Amino acid sequence: MDPIGSSCFNLRIEEDARAQLEEEERKNEQLAEIICSVRSLTKYEGKSLKIIYPQIVAALIAASYHIAVGIGFAYSAILIPNLNMMNSTDPDHIMATKTESSWVASAMVIVAPIGGISAGFIMDSIGRLNTIKLALFPSIIGWTLIALAWNVPMLIVGRVLTGIATTWGSSPATVYITEIARADVRGSLISLAPAFASLGMMLTFLKGWFFSWRIVAWTCLVYCVAPIILIQFFIPESPPWLVSKDRIDEASKGLKWLHRNQPHPEQRKETMDELQLSLLKKERQIKLEAANRNGNGAGAKFREFLKPSGYKPMIILFGLFFFQQFSGIYITLFYSVSFLEETHSSINPYLASILICTVRFIMSCINTYMLKNFHRRPLIMVSGLGMCLCMLFSGLFTQWIINNTFDQTWTPTALLILYVITSMIGLLPIPWTMTAELFPIEIRGVAHSIAYSANNFIMFASIQSYYTLSDLFGGIVGVQWFFAVVSILAGVYVFIFLPETHGKKLSEITDYFLNSGAFYILSKPTNKTASMKKGTSRVPRKDIVKRPQEDKLLNDV
Repeated sequence: MDPIGSSCFNLRIEEDARAQLEEEERKNEQLAEIICSVRSLTKYEGKSLKIIYPQIVAALIAASYHIAVGIGFAYSAILIPNLNMMNSTDPDHIMATKTESSWVASAMVIVAPIGGISAGFIMDSIGRLNTIKLALFPSIIGWTLIALAWNVPMLIVGRVLTGIATTWGSSPATVYITEIARADVRGSLISLAPAFASLGMMLTFLKGWFFSWRIVAWTCLVYCVAPIILIQFFIPESPPWLVSKDRIDEASKGLKWLHRNQPHPEQRKETMDELQLSLLKKERQIKLEAANRNGNGAGAKFREFLKPSGYKPMIILFGLFFFQQFSGIYITLFYSVSFLEETHSSINPYLASILICTVRFIMSCINTYMLKNFHRRPLIMVSGLGMCLCMLFSGLFTQWIINNTFDQTWTPTALLILYVITSMIGLLPIPWTMTAELFPIEIRGVAHSIAYSANNFIMFASIQSYYTLSDLFGGIVGVQWFFAVVSILAGVYVFIFLPETHGKKLSEITDYFLNSGAFYILSKPTNKTASMKKGTSRVPRKDIVKRPQEDKLLNDV
């Protein structure tokens, strides 16, 4: 559910799709021709900023709802300290127990699987942008309930509704950008979503520094309504979705808008939008024929899960998700202000939270480069070791500060920032990307949904357990040391069980699970060898070499 962490999965969609191409071509040569013909369109595409300006505008407007997503994530951090305030003079003050506070923090997460699955069905039924518009209703009701709340149940219901709105607004936006953006700018435009989410988090802590939590809740309505107004009046629905619903005229208008600055292709009678429309129609026809011919039922998918290539990666991911969540990555976000106050740091907890959100965003950008150029296993192991050391020393310094034997009270905040940096290296983003890499193509969509839902349930459990962990380990010092232990165990777990996926074809990853045992460190060396050298393209050679028939479908227009 994390808009920054999970964005790393979205930023790798194009690269993973290339890795799947060999498998897709073997199964459907017609689809391969479609892909090749789409690539051939790039020779007609201009490279100036003016040409892609409509796509940038559309992506900015669609992604702008992520400001509200970021606010929803960070809001519990400014709300809970007020609920736990003992001597408040506010006549409308709400007192909450630790158990109630944990439900306020985690309620938004527990509905993420339901919201995510329903968003998939809704956006396929009514459209990408209409689903974002639909998110307006639970968000308005949710934030209004929070702003007017006179008891804890109202706050929890409000958080549940904003959680549903978050998934309905974020998933369709990412899908929309993927469908309307040109290939060479798609990754950059998708990254707008986590950028807006980070902005929302920073705005939450900034406003929470100066205003009451009720005023902050009211201002959130602006960030929910404004994107919907912009979507309604300024950008078209996704042309690929419109074509899939046989709404050709609307798709044609949308493509004309998106390509209105594109010069007329040389040596072609058709405009760029007409070429795109033709290919979308052909692709739809081929997919319909393939679906009628191959029709994969639930029974076939279930049998795939019974194979080692189905259940082994699922079990490994469940363990990895456990270590990810209980290492404190999300607990320190949802309880940021309270957590920093308990460390007795001299830095204002709201200012520190703003700094942490800024670091999260910067590291998410760097992380995209690291995922492309470095192996997964070392990244997670280094991440776990770094997080362990940060939390170990933060707990030690916190104990000394509490005992008045150490006067450098800024150190816990500095170490928490370092902890966030090291978490963004591996343990936060990589488990999300693994859902796209470990499973065979036959069940990848279903398996990703199951794994995504499981991770959100574990996230709910970790956020819900914060006060329990605090009581169990004797306060904030013990909690930090618990996070340190879990972080280093994550590195050990990865060293023993998790296979390397960087630089490997997806078919090779599937073969590893089919032919190897449970322990990666005991597997045959051949399974550990990357199939390709660094810098080698994953695109099959026959698609790099110009093929005589590459314009076949274009010439049929």
